[in-house]
Amino acid sequence: MPGKRNLKLKKFYFHPITIFFIGILIIMILSLILSAFQMQSTYNVVNSSGTDMVSKLAVVENLFAFDNLKYLISNAVKNFMGFAPLSMLLVSLLGLSIANATGFIDIISTRYIKKLSKNQLTFLILFLGIISSIINEVGYAILIPLSAMIYEKEGRNPLLGIVTAFCGVAFGYGVAMFVGSQEINLIPYTTSAARLIDTNAHISLTSNLYFIITCSILIPIIGTPIIEKIVSPRLPKYRRYDKITGKTLQTSELLLSDIQEAEQNKIAYEKHSKKGVRYAFITGIVVILLFIYMIIPGLPGSGLLLDMNEKIYINQLFGPNSYFQDGFTYMVTALLIITGIAYGIGAKTIKNDKDLVEKLEDSFKNIGMILLSIFVFSQFLAFWRVSNIGTVLTGWTASILSNLQLDGIVLLIITTLLIAILGLFSANMQAKWMILSPVIVPMFMQNNISAQYSQIVMRIGQTITCGVTPFMAFYIIYLCYLNSYNQNKEKPIGLRKSIKFVLPYFLIMIAVWILIIVLWYIARLPIGPGVKAII
Repeated sequence: MPGKRNLKLKKFYFHPITIFFIGILIIMILSLILSAFQMQSTYNVVNSSGTDMVSKLAVVENLFAFDNLKYLISNAVKNFMGFAPLSMLLVSLLGLSIANATGFIDIISTRYIKKLSKNQLTFLILFLGIISSIINEVGYAILIPLSAMIYEKEGRNPLLGIVTAFCGVAFGYGVAMFVGSQEINLIPYTTSAARLIDTNAHISLTSNLYFIITCSILIPIIGTPIIEKIVSPRLPKYRRYDKITGKTLQTSELLLSDIQEAEQNKIAYEKHSKKGVRYAFITGIVVILLFIYMIIPGLPGSGLLLDMNEKIYINQLFGPNSYFQDGFTYMVTALLIITGIAYGIGAKTIKNDKDLVEKLEDSFKNIGMILLSIFVFSQFLAFWRVSNIGTVLTGWTASILSNLQLDGIVLLIITTLLIAILGLFSANMQAKWMILSPVIVPMFMQNNISAQYSQIVMRIGQTITCGVTPFMAFYIIYLCYLNSYNQNKEKPIGLRKSIKFVLPYFLIMIAVWILIIVLWYIARLPIGPGVKAII
């Protein structure tokens, strides 16, 4: 109609901090409703002797109840200070910031990474993300910020570096190039569950080795074109400011100011950087050899990073009380600090300790928002954990699986998908396998599928949805870095958009992982030394 105005509703873009505050409220209301309906589940776990099963009851807790509110309020600081992503990120940032401030990351990028093509760099980041799961979630804390730095220095979109690193770690978490912490976490439950059928069952540490080595190489090969051709074009454009022209240009464009500055400093840069690289290389080798010596048992003063209370070496290295595993993030940080300072001294990019500290200020100027985001997120997960909803859902999933009358390929697919769906609400793989293994392992063995292959199905089901659930503790690091490099502060990147970035990778990888599991089963290939999928 003439004169009629078209009214448009203004869109609201909630900051992730606000989203998680709302999430806490939703969890509390949901816990109230579910507890009022007495939502609960019963599940079985293998007893300590490993010969029988014990029934457990999980009940949804009302978070408005007096005792639960008292616990959540009194433990807020403890939940924050004990939140693993917080300590790991702060420690890794220290090393990365020093290496960046001294110019060490710049020289590595210029001399070595610059020689890689886009596809080669993407493959490398995905591959490093996958094998980082050898030591739990260290890849999130180190690889995500490092990738953002490298991509920005390469003139590429740092958001793409963040997404690539996150996809590598999250959607490849089920496999790694070598035996690591996942075997230590899963094998005890797999063995106990297998002995319900076969009292002599033994699950070796290398029982999944062939499978994980193959997938560690195959997944980055498949993932690289997905990232470059599908994910990359969907990301927001990242622009850099040209000091000479006063224009903002896309990262894919060459900047006049960058070229001029590079030409002016090229001679001095080449002269000092070679010496700096030499210093960094020598000190880096010494530090790495020292760390290696610390994980070799039986030598004078060696074994410092091993848990000598364990009898088996792999348990000493990756066990729950392993000093190597607990201190790995600090070890990487120490390596970055020492090599970074060595480079700075050799290349004369730092004059003294005051100069270094001043250069570090820029790296930590946005740390306040990251700390606040992590604080709220840690409370969000604490509320979810205390509500016990995830445990109840896991018990229900175990009950569904126990009533399945399936076999062969259909059993493999349905089990994998159910574990993946459960992973959206319960991200702790070890806790889930404790409940699911007494159901899945015997059921697989009775259908002539090995217990070792059931463990692979668990790992794949876990990794399929690991990157699209906010209930995964390290998701907050991904979200924080997306917003740190987000140039449109009026439109912060929330859950919906952060998941949208990885959605194509997620959807394709569902099909890829299912296909791998099925083809491996059909081909009857060995999954480890002397171990096959089919009994």
